[in-house]
Order: sequence, then C-alpha cells, then structure tokens
Amino acid sequence: MRVMSAPKKFSDELRERATRMAVELRRDPETRGGAIRRVSEQLGMHPETLRNWVRQAEIDGGVRPGTTSDEAKRLAELEQENRELRRANHILRTASASAARRISTSSRSRLFSAFNRLISASSSVVTPWRCPPST
Repeated sequence: MRVMSAPKKFSDELRERATRMAVELRRDPETRGGAIRRVSEQLGMHPETLRNWVRQAEIDGGVRPGTTSDEAKRLAELEQENRELRRANHILRTASASAARRISTSSRSRLFSAFNRLISASSSVVTPWRCPPST
C-alpha cells in the first residue's frame, strides 16, 4: 500500500524562485532581517513554507548540516523496499508453515493406515489391544 503525498500548492519553478530571492536578500546585511517574511508576503505563501525551503536548500548546498533531499529520497525508497520484503517474508513463512502442517498430517495419516492394514492382516498375532479368542 503506497501512501500518496498531498498535492503541491506551489510549482517547482515558484519554489526555486522564492528560495533564490530569499537567499539573495539574506546575503545582504541591510536586508537580512525579515527577508523570508518579505518574500513570502510578496508571493502569497506562509513564511514557514519558505523558511523550510531555504533551510532545505542550505542543507542540499552543504551550507547547513542535515539530510539532503537525495538522501531523504533514497532513504524513503529503502524503507519502502524493506516493507515489501518484510511482507514477502511473512507470506513465505505462513505458506511454509501451512505446507509443513499438510505434509505432517498426510504422513501421519499414511503411517496409521499402513499400521492398521498390518494389524488387520495378522489376526493371529497377539497384540496388547487384541486378545486371542478364549477356548
């Protein structure tokens, strides 16, 4: 089962443009304070949205420590593969246990059938549960 993310409110082009504008304004000491707020107001988005984009751009650019977008994508792919493999292993374990029960029941049934045929064929043999007729 794959979980779909929410639809994007902003295009990749707008995201790149807004991030670039905010980063450029933050470089200049005179416009650094409130740069993200000003750009986000101009473009009609929440300041935290732009702040997250700028933060991720800094991580991807090596300016800030953290998980890059490529690493996060690869991690998500590996987690999905891990879930699929766990699901497949569970199915295989269940099928294997079911097959083992069927084989065990079948073997036991054949063994008892052979044993019963042997007993009924040898009526003259004394067994603990069959006593010879008394005279």
